[in-house]
Amino acid sequence: MLAFHWFLAISLPFAAVAPHVVDAPREGVPNADARVAQDAGGEPAHATGDRVAHRVIGQDKGRVVIREPDGTISWEFPCGHNSHDLQVLANGNFLLHPAPNRIVEVTRDKKTVWEWTSHPVAPYEDRVEIHGFQRLANGDTMIAETGNLRIIEVNPKGEIVKSVPITVEHPDWHRDTRRVRKTASGTYLACHEGLGLVREYDQSGKVIWEYALDLNNQPATGGHDGHGLCVFNALRLPNGNTLIGGGNNNRVIEVTPDKKAVWSIERDELKRPDGRPIHLCWVTSLQVLPNGNVVFGNTHAGPDHPQMVEVTREKKVVWMLDDWSAFGNDLCTGWCLDLPEGTLR
Repeated sequence: MLAFHWFLAISLPFAAVAPHVVDAPREGVPNADARVAQDAGGEPAHATGDRVAHRVIGQDKGRVVIREPDGTISWEFPCGHNSHDLQVLANGNFLLHPAPNRIVEVTRDKKTVWEWTSHPVAPYEDRVEIHGFQRLANGDTMIAETGNLRIIEVNPKGEIVKSVPITVEHPDWHRDTRRVRKTASGTYLACHEGLGLVREYDQSGKVIWEYALDLNNQPATGGHDGHGLCVFNALRLPNGNTLIGGGNNNRVIEVTPDKKAVWSIERDELKRPDGRPIHLCWVTSLQVLPNGNVVFGNTHAGPDHPQMVEVTREKKVVWMLDDWSAFGNDLCTGWCLDLPEGTLR
């Protein structure tokens, strides 16, 4: 029996779509979440009953945009780099990823108020990239540096106040890590794309837990639309389990501390409300709501499949981002702006 004890799971059956929608906020979510939106099939998604709508910020097509639930773009910032992380800060600013080795804090009126650029640290002399970063509660910024093989914490003055070494058996400045998150207990969850491993480090850099992805009884195939072990994201859940966005493992999987899989969303398991299949490709961003719903990114899946999906613990699809004018096939950074307090990202 699957262990669903960490949230009160809810099941939201799909109802017939009414021609008129009365705006009403979903519990714990601002009124903006109740605006009528359109999915690819032209059906309204709303917060009154079984479906929801979200405001989304994300980077793709050479820009960062905020997309409103009705499909309009309300904010735009140039960003040519295919960003792998993004954060909306408590002060309303955005932490963005405009170059492989650079992050910037940008205000709503598009002023850069803080930035960090990573460089190789001797004796290492090759390229350095950033694929995961996080503004911490104390105001410092955690940054994972490939090439340098370290996780650093940088204060608002731009000073490194902590440096944690990471272990990579086969170093690759592009694939050493993807997303990294600091946990509530002060450890670091690092996704090692090139190794197919999620590793947890203590503050000295010691590996205290790891989980190795497997091919899930499917053959390994190449390309962005293939199947493999290139893990992208991991979050520590309140019950101590770890939720993993598998990258090109094509699934979301929850595992216990003793490495047992207790819940998953498989590659071709989900369906749209109208019955059409949803094929998962690179599973990237993860957002876990207090009610147990999971929002995840579905990158590189192509225009026949949504770029982001929200599901209940019973795997009912209650929202999809399916907008190929606002975003394209490389949306790794989707962040819903209207999720309730207590959402994990």
